[in-house]
Amino acid sequence: MAVIVRAGAAPLWWAGLVAAAGGAFVPGLTGRRIGLLAGAALFIVTAAVVLLARGGRYAELARGASRAGRGDFLQDRAVTVRVWRRGHRWWLLGAFVAAVASSFALPGAGGLVLAGAGAGLWAKAVRIGQRERRDDVLYWVRTDWAGRGSPVAKRVQGHRTTGPTSPAGDAAPGGARRRRR
Repeated sequence: MAVIVRAGAAPLWWAGLVAAAGGAFVPGLTGRRIGLLAGAALFIVTAAVVLLARGGRYAELARGASRAGRGDFLQDRAVTVRVWRRGHRWWLLGAFVAAVASSFALPGAGGLVLAGAGAGLWAKAVRIGQRERRDDVLYWVRTDWAGRGSPVAKRVQGHRTTGPTSPAGDAAPGGARRRRR
């Protein structure tokens, strides 16, 4: 489950930083200083909102999680990340273009909002990883329930659990890559 949350963090973070850096060179309507200060404030607010959004639903589904059965189809980390990023590539490109275009009004602010969303998703994945470590399980969403996006969408009827190592062996708690020793 944390893999789906974490899949969007890196593209949003890097696209946001590139858009903010590009926006820092545009004088804009408000000036660079005001634009970047407003962007810094929006970064913090966006990261906090993304981190806290739907936290109750995540906790509810984690409390009611059941052990994954033989009939459950669980994807490995690499496939999940690839599917999520392919399914959202046009949204990510549109958000990047909008962030760059907003720099003509408020330099760098749109890019910092994108980066804040990426930081919030990363922090949410870390929080899920802490719960996975505490409960000594990995939480999963069945592939047919998750579809192209959210691990807490209305179609998701519950989470599944496996042991602390993923069936494919490539995911660590929190959705990070498992380190090979």
